[in-house]
Amino acid sequence: MKNLIQYRCEDSLALIGLSCAPVNALGQALREQLLEACERAAADPGVKALVLHGEGLVFSAGADIAEFGSAASFARPDLPSLLVRLSELDKPLIAAIGGLALGGGLELALACGYRVAEAGARLGLPEIKLGLLPGAGGTQRLPRLIGAEAALEMIVSGQPITAQRALELGLIERVAPDANSLLDTARSVALELIARQAPAHPAWPQANPGAGVPANYFADYRAANLGRWKGQSAPQRVVTAIEAACSLPLAEGLAREGELFKEAEASSESEALRHVFFAEREVGKLPGLDAGTPIRPISRVAVIGAGTMGGGIAMNFANAGMAVTLLELKADALARGLELIGKNYQASVQRGKLTAAQVDERLALIHGTLDYADIADADLVIEAVFESLPIKQQVFRTLDEVCKAGAILASNTSTLDVDAIAAVTRRPQDVVGLHFFSPANVMRLLEVVRGTATAPDVLATTLKIAKRIGKIPVVSGVCFGFIGNRMLEPYSREAHRLLLEGATPAQVDKVLTGLGLAMGVLAMHDLAGIDVSFLVRESRRDLIAHDQGYCKLADALYGLGRFGQKTSSGYYLYEGRERKDDPQVLALAEQIAGELGIQRRAISDQEIHDRCVLMLVNEGIQLLDEGIAQRSSDIDLVWNNGYGFPAWRGGPLHYAEGLGLAQVLQRIGHYREALGAYGEMWFQPAALLERLVASGQARIERI
Repeated sequence: MKNLIQYRCEDSLALIGLSCAPVNALGQALREQLLEACERAAADPGVKALVLHGEGLVFSAGADIAEFGSAASFARPDLPSLLVRLSELDKPLIAAIGGLALGGGLELALACGYRVAEAGARLGLPEIKLGLLPGAGGTQRLPRLIGAEAALEMIVSGQPITAQRALELGLIERVAPDANSLLDTARSVALELIARQAPAHPAWPQANPGAGVPANYFADYRAANLGRWKGQSAPQRVVTAIEAACSLPLAEGLAREGELFKEAEASSESEALRHVFFAEREVGKLPGLDAGTPIRPISRVAVIGAGTMGGGIAMNFANAGMAVTLLELKADALARGLELIGKNYQASVQRGKLTAAQVDERLALIHGTLDYADIADADLVIEAVFESLPIKQQVFRTLDEVCKAGAILASNTSTLDVDAIAAVTRRPQDVVGLHFFSPANVMRLLEVVRGTATAPDVLATTLKIAKRIGKIPVVSGVCFGFIGNRMLEPYSREAHRLLLEGATPAQVDKVLTGLGLAMGVLAMHDLAGIDVSFLVRESRRDLIAHDQGYCKLADALYGLGRFGQKTSSGYYLYEGRERKDDPQVLALAEQIAGELGIQRRAISDQEIHDRCVLMLVNEGIQLLDEGIAQRSSDIDLVWNNGYGFPAWRGGPLHYAEGLGLAQVLQRIGHYREALGAYGEMWFQPAALLERLVASGQARIERI
């Protein structure tokens, strides 16, 4: 068996170094060896105290997530039992926290009697991000250390805290100046404890964590947060566990926590979030790319277009410490763009996200220009001009003339044919699509569109750069709308058609937000701009001319100048941020339905769910079958990170797997028959879906 623990004695101290690269995940093998080392130290009369630390690694990033949902998760010694045993040792046990102590790693530290951390360490219990709660004592020991209210906030947020904040809360005893001095600090603490014959485990500072909690605190906390949780069960289980810490002895509280953890681990919510976790780690793995694929050096970046999108893209690079040149053709447009960037950064200062000094550093990296000659040496150029193929092609003709050989030329198009853009250059191998989502400096998703001629090293380089600027890069093939916007079309189509058949905007959106989406599709159109989607339809009327009845309402709103939030009216009326129903929209829908001969009726919430969501799913399956998307999990990531589909449902295709693929196919077939000619036209199940069901497959993958 591989040695995962480094054990050495120094005078009266046992130094136990965790050595399981890369992050000391607490898998079964490491747990077993850790227990053996601690028992060895406990039995050695020459050892008076133990120091746990990461042997040239972080302390521990937590449990081995690959074990979740499997027998290995509770294989002996399971983590809860291990930590109970460590808490029973009769010698002081000091956790020396370097780098990270997250999840089970922090729970390991909490089971120790004493804790020190280096100044750069981060400590947290992020289990809630996987639909779980701490299951190895975190919900019981942390409240006894820092109080119930502080513990609840820390666990529900899932966000790590700094070593300094941990010191302020009483979570650690001392902060070492840096990682190099951490072990010396831990040794000093251990020797001090030995010298004063300190107890192995001091009394809990908050032995009765419920004593200072206001009456009805937990009921009020639940009521205040239910809307934000949108049906997620993990936060509610956390509250229940903290309540247990306030009302039960430690041993009983640990048992209750264990029950709640097992419930959470078996939930569809946690399964979905673990699906997303692994999807993010698979997303960059593509045929034809490997560790040997060369990466082009990128040190100079340029962005063409200083509008809202171009400015946001430039901010991404400045935020990552990369210089970027922002090019515009008109001085006033450039000035407006730079001013908007400055305002965005100032808003971050006001929210406490950045300091004024950090803003100055980032602004100094953004240089404006009106001259293409200033970007001649750029290694990566991203075009972010108006969404028009002729306009973008003209920009690329110019870039082809101006830019140096080997420069990567990228288009921030949301729908257009990247191959048609590349075709106007003499270097189509250097052209790639980089579809940023608005606001570009905030949204994590980046669709990387691989053209027919895009070179492997161009693709590999853009994937690496995307991660450097904090994006989740999902590779798409070339088609209208790529992954996200192509799937948006049938999803949006059904919402619009349902309005003509008798549903209201509020009813449609309520069904979708009830599923956990950040906002309904009609509210989303109001936010994005009804004029924007109108112009996209105008550019391709010839391709959708066989039935545009479903978009007549959207076209009518455009004709009335109702562009959404920007004009205070769209599918809804807006007073500031408040959204209200508008009888005029309902009347307009009824009028158009009459003109088209559509029979209006009461629409059930189930029908809204099925028609919007299953058509979204069906299009995603079709994309997978066509090879536009590499994996179904890639499609899920696009919709989680670009369109507000709830990660705790895993994404639309993972959600469909939970519904059952046979059920999805059956419901599509039902509406194909029930909706007459409209159903015949639009409710055609993807061929891959039919093949999957016929073969009895439960997972969505190419066959």
